Amino acid sequence: MLNWDDPLATPARKQDRSKAQTPEAIPRSAPLPHASGDQLQDTADRAGPPRTDIAGRAPVVDSNPIAIQPDLALREFSPGVDDSTPDRHPPGQTAAGGATGLEDLEMGAGRVRVDDKRIINCRADLNQLVPFKYDWAWQKYLDACANHWMPQEISMNADIALWKDPNGLTRDERTIIQRNLGFFSTADSLVANNLVLAVYRHISNPECRQYLLRQAFEEALHTHAYQYAIESLGLDKGKIFNMYREVPAVARKAKWALPYTQCLADPHFTTGTPENDRKLLRELVAFYVIFEGIFFYVGFVQVLSMGRRNKMTGTAEQFQYILRDESMHMNFGIDVINQIKIENLHLWTADFKQELVHMIREAVQLESQYAHDTMPRGVLGLNAPLFDEYLKFIANRRCTQIGLPEQYRGVTNPFPWMSEVLDLKKEKNFFETRVTEYRTGGTLTWD
Repeated sequence: MLNWDDPLATPARKQDRSKAQTPEAIPRSAPLPHASGDQLQDTADRAGPPRTDIAGRAPVVDSNPIAIQPDLALREFSPGVDDSTPDRHPPGQTAAGGATGLEDLEMGAGRVRVDDKRIINCRADLNQLVPFKYDWAWQKYLDACANHWMPQEISMNADIALWKDPNGLTRDERTIIQRNLGFFSTADSLVANNLVLAVYRHISNPECRQYLLRQAFEEALHTHAYQYAIESLGLDKGKIFNMYREVPAVARKAKWALPYTQCLADPHFTTGTPENDRKLLRELVAFYVIFEGIFFYVGFVQVLSMGRRNKMTGTAEQFQYILRDESMHMNFGIDVINQIKIENLHLWTADFKQELVHMIREAVQLESQYAHDTMPRGVLGLNAPLFDEYLKFIANRRCTQIGLPEQYRGVTNPFPWMSEVLDLKKEKNFFETRVTEYRTGGTLTWD
């Protein structure tokens, strides 16, 4: 059996991390801003030969295997001297916001310490993954990798036969499938664009960025899954994929979310001021808490409910795996939001909290309209009023998860079976189509 234990998560590493979190434990070397190649070589010579008695030490490679050409050698900055490589940030100037990972290399700079790291507005080197500060972010990345799956692993044969049977599904049931494939097929693309074009460059922590890269892949995987279902069922691709520009109930949710991405994707936008830091925080709430945490849930319940009745089981199984991924995305985003709050208490004002409450309440109304549009009549034991109750229940949970007061009194969960779908310990698929373990290498434990 493969050993999927994180080689970094050893007792020795944990001990080193506890030391690293104390600034005095790791002396920070002084920067050497003007060290020449000869000076650096002299320093290496004084250090003596490399030790070979330490297990696991990486092989030592000659740092200068090829003679440095004069025009490629490290040069000191000389005012008034033309440099063939323009300096992106002249002396005395730094980019607004945090580091991006594209900064010019500073030879001899001090090593990154745990205390140097922050979620936003961090100046530490983003190209160095360790030392970890946010272990929860790294663990979520490992869990996401262990959750890997592919759409083609799920058989669509039963769905195809049922869809082609004129008497296999009612008109309302077909509407549910087509409308949700229409919404989700572009919704995950919107989320991926938000991650890649907006959020990633403003999160200044490498372990969080590592998870964001995994999440971006999963969003692409979800779009693949919807395309696989649409193609398998022989649906009109143009009609389905264009619903977010033709069907009002679908378009309203996309139109609500897009401005948040457009704001952060502006190349001139940077964090570093209270106003802009709140814009980033507001955007994280919009996509993680609302778009993935509220806007997806009517569709999830509708399609998964069909699977529970042994209808469209392949499509429902795709949605089951997607729901599990999205739940992890949402939980990661909530952890990021709460960590930003901890590190920037001045952002969490009464006015800002009230603004977030208004966003969540507005989202409940939009998703409720979507429920009424996709289910004008009762079907599958579901109806629009039940979704009104469910959305308020979900909204209360999202509010408490980010430290806001519950907004709807006395609401309960009308779909308790949804908790079973998220139970990753189940060895048999929820829809009983096949035995499956939703993990790789038997790694996940959810105690």
